[in-house]
Amino acid sequence: MQQWVAEIAYETISGTKTSKESFYLPTVDDVRDAVSKKGGYVISIRQHERSPLERLLARSTWWQVQLLRGIQFRAAAVSSPGVAFWKIIEAETNPTRQNILAPAREALSRGLGVIDALKALRIFDHGTLAILAASEKANKLTDGIPHAIHSITQKKKNQRAIMGTLGWLGFDVFTIVTSLAAGKDMVLGWFGNNAPTDPAKLEEYNRVVGNLGLTWDVLIWLAYASAGFMGWCIISFFVNKGKTDWPTARVVRKIPLIGAYMRDLGFSDSMVACSRMLRGLVPINEALQQASEATTSPEVMDYWSTANEELERGIGLGAALDREPLSRSERMELATLSDLDQVATILESIAQMRAQAAKTKHSLIVWLAFGLTGVFLVIAFGSAIYALTVMNMSLDSMMGGLMGDAL
Repeated sequence: MQQWVAEIAYETISGTKTSKESFYLPTVDDVRDAVSKKGGYVISIRQHERSPLERLLARSTWWQVQLLRGIQFRAAAVSSPGVAFWKIIEAETNPTRQNILAPAREALSRGLGVIDALKALRIFDHGTLAILAASEKANKLTDGIPHAIHSITQKKKNQRAIMGTLGWLGFDVFTIVTSLAAGKDMVLGWFGNNAPTDPAKLEEYNRVVGNLGLTWDVLIWLAYASAGFMGWCIISFFVNKGKTDWPTARVVRKIPLIGAYMRDLGFSDSMVACSRMLRGLVPINEALQQASEATTSPEVMDYWSTANEELERGIGLGAALDREPLSRSERMELATLSDLDQVATILESIAQMRAQAAKTKHSLIVWLAFGLTGVFLVIAFGSAIYALTVMNMSLDSMMGGLMGDAL
């Protein structure tokens, strides 16, 4: 499903009139069929592309929270989240926000549900959508919205903590690297012009200067490469927010600690969603299927899909869920499962353990960033002290030459 903008011509009594309309349909041919049914003629069709301002506003935490709160408050008055969402869209007068909400408007006008309309916006992550979908299937969407808002704000806090730490450390590294880059040619040039005249010292001097230059080059290019990689990841995650998978995400997941952190978050979100659906008496196979769509982590998705397949083959629920990549303690909890009513409680318990594990890994990532930056700074300062040693060698040689000339 995509959003399309079509320029349409209509034959009226006063002549031909043109207008631009938005459609949320799979293909261009579907748009042409929809226009024909309305009695119009297609002039042009293009895929809608959000402007940078629209993209920034749509994917901000503030916008997401305000939209969900609006649905929650209006649903209390009209008793239907879908109607509440439609009224929010109809009441919007800002053109930028109208463009953001256009896919949801088209989805609701075609008879799709409120969850499908929220998915059409492509602004919420899979964990948030899973919480909302689970609540909607249990006919308690308004009760699930506060949990979704809490999930959004908590993830935003974690992102701010990581970005704040990396930003501060990045500033430290930036100042050191710019100093090295600006002074490298000047310092090495001075060393080259003031080499010792003593052949015995000249060989050692050239070796030391060469090592110093190599060290500074490695530090500078390592900092440039790290900054480029971080910038690429940040931009890619922002642009692709709401997608299931993309190349940058696959690269980041291969980083050991960060990959485990994302896997823990995926298990926490999906298990909360699954337990909420089970408490709402949603069929177990549908709950497992929805849980697999609650995350972008391939390992977590495979876990739920495999469990659902095992369940369809007639294997018990406890045995179907008792598998890798769950930890030993988590599998021991599932091994105690004797009643279907216990499933939701056990899943909530595992979700809490995964959330705590994610919090611990988050702290480790922050402290590891501090540690690596500290090592970088120690090497940078050490090389600067090393440069003073080289300078002393050159000055000693110069002073020795001057004394010899005076004698």
